[in-house]
Parts: sequence; C-alpha cells; structure tokens
Amino acid sequence: MSQLFETLKSFFFNDEWFYVEVEDKAVLRLNHWGENGRFSCQAEINEEQQIFYFYSFFPVNIPLEKRPIISELITRANYGMRLGNFELDYEDGEVRFKTSVDVENVELTPFLVSNHVYANVWTMDRYLPALFGVIYGNISPKDAVEQIEE
Repeated sequence: MSQLFETLKSFFFNDEWFYVEVEDKAVLRLNHWGENGRFSCQAEINEEQQIFYFYSFFPVNIPLEKRPIISELITRANYGMRLGNFELDYEDGEVRFKTSVDVENVELTPFLVSNHVYANVWTMDRYLPALFGVIYGNISPKDAVEQIEE
C-alpha cells in the first residue's frame, strides 16, 4: 500500500481508533460513539486520484416513503456547510456525511487527517437527532435543521 494509506493507518492507530482493513483496498472501516449515538465510518484513499475520503454513515437506511423528506433535510443542512456534505443514495436509502481532500502534490499529515475525521464525526453526531426526528418523530425538515443550528 502507498504512503498515503500508511499515514491514514498510523493516524487511527495513534489516535486509538479500532479499525478493520478492507482486503486489497486502501479502505479502513471504523465505528464512532458520539454524544447522540453510534455510527459506522469509512476512511479511504483513492490512489489514482490522490484523494482522501472519510464517510460517516447514518445507522438506519431511510425507508422509501421518507426519502423525499430526508432529501429536503439534507439539502437544508448542506446549505452553507463549510466542510463536507450529506449524501443520500436513493436506491437503498443510505445517508452518509462525506469529507474529502485532494492530496496530489501535498503531504497527507496526521493533522490534516484529524481535521477531516473529527469535523466529519462531529457533524454526523450533531445531525443525528434531526435525521431521527424527521424519520420517526414527524418533525419537519425545516424545524429539525433550525433546532440543530440554533
């Protein structure tokens, strides 16, 4: 594996994150326990394009009938987001938060990894109540985002 991937593994090892390495890929699978819940994460290096991606996954796939309202929620949440964005896979209902950085001709440092990882998990944890509230509590997307962002 590349130096980029070795830097990634070293960061998570030194920061005491337990991870599982995906065989034959520059991908690590992890879990995070935040203030609002537990969710899975994935760190990956795109070797060809020299990009570091970090994803946090909402722990529930969105039911088909709730996908339009969750689309509104993540559109409202994404507006003005400075680092990263929420994504919804309309095929299976997966919601994730993504941060990424192009590291072509730039050193991927533990500090850079940390900035992206912790901004990512903090944001997913912050928005967990909004996502759950819209899916199960019949809270409007507008109200859910306003509650989080006040």
